[in-house]
Amino acid sequence: MSRNGTAREGCGPSNSSSNQTPLSVRDTVISMSVGMLSNMLALLILAKAYRRFRLKTRASFLLFASSLVTTNFLGHFINGSLAVYVYSVDMNWAALVHRHVLCDFFGASMVFFGLSPLLLGSAMAAERCFGVTRPLFHSASLTSRHAKKLVGLAWLLAASIALLPILSGRSYEVQRSQSWCFFRQEGARQWLDVFLPLLFTGVGLLSLAVSILCNAVTGVTLLRSKLHSRRSCKRTSQHLEMICQVLAIMLVSCVCWAPLLVTVTIQTIQSQGQGHWCYSRMLLVVRMAACNQILDPWVYILLRRAVMKKLFLVTHGCCRMGPVNKWNPSNLKGTMRPGNFPRGGAYCTHLEAGSLPMTAIKPVTGP
Repeated sequence: MSRNGTAREGCGPSNSSSNQTPLSVRDTVISMSVGMLSNMLALLILAKAYRRFRLKTRASFLLFASSLVTTNFLGHFINGSLAVYVYSVDMNWAALVHRHVLCDFFGASMVFFGLSPLLLGSAMAAERCFGVTRPLFHSASLTSRHAKKLVGLAWLLAASIALLPILSGRSYEVQRSQSWCFFRQEGARQWLDVFLPLLFTGVGLLSLAVSILCNAVTGVTLLRSKLHSRRSCKRTSQHLEMICQVLAIMLVSCVCWAPLLVTVTIQTIQSQGQGHWCYSRMLLVVRMAACNQILDPWVYILLRRAVMKKLFLVTHGCCRMGPVNKWNPSNLKGTMRPGNFPRGGAYCTHLEAGSLPMTAIKPVTGP
């Protein structure tokens, strides 16, 4: 979902201003450019990590993450391009020859690229939940091939909901700002005009609820295993890295998408048969939802073990804390090489009498 809309939207009719349209075009172009660059950078990082962990259990998580970032990239490109095109014709939909086709495509793109990240985020949370709570089942059942099928199902579900208004004859409509298309909200409405927005918000809220539940179960399981058992440090660090990323994705999705989903639900129910729609509030929550596709890639860019380790070292140095002397197995590994031991008599002369411990057996000097 791309940032679009003008500042002249409100709960009632208002006068337009000529100096507001260039500002909206500039905001849309900046948002589209930043979102595309951020998602492209995150996609390169995830692709590099996927090549390293292709045959490991982490591959399915990286596949979900790469699909999410790719969806966000396409959402910024397609919706942003449509918004810029609408601004280029001065938002004069009457002058467009295929305005109905363009509006349907615009509205379907807004719904599809809005639901897909939420569905993929919930799938990522469920995948990590099974990976932590049922590791054997995860290794045997949730392979990369199954992960690709789940990604396809998530895209298919989002596309079905996006195309449902067109297939049911209740096409998308140009909103009062004349800058974007969405579900029918004004004029004479049938039960489908109420059901379709509620279906959109219901699936989105359900995806957020699944993400919260799975992340809660995963967090509790990791905490209990940390307290009651000892696992491999490398495996635990990988789990913690992925859990931090999933939690950040969930937090960003809740902050960015919950206002839009709740607002659409409330206003759809309240405005049933009244034709009242608060566009200033709608514009605000749409812009908040658009920020989700900009913030998602930075979760994978910043919340990596290498970056977090550097941040920890910088924070540790800024706090002027003394060095923590911990036993490092790599040091022992380096000292156990054959070349590091003295050979022949050099090893015997290396042991001085003063270096022997006090409990060493002393030679017998006689009666």
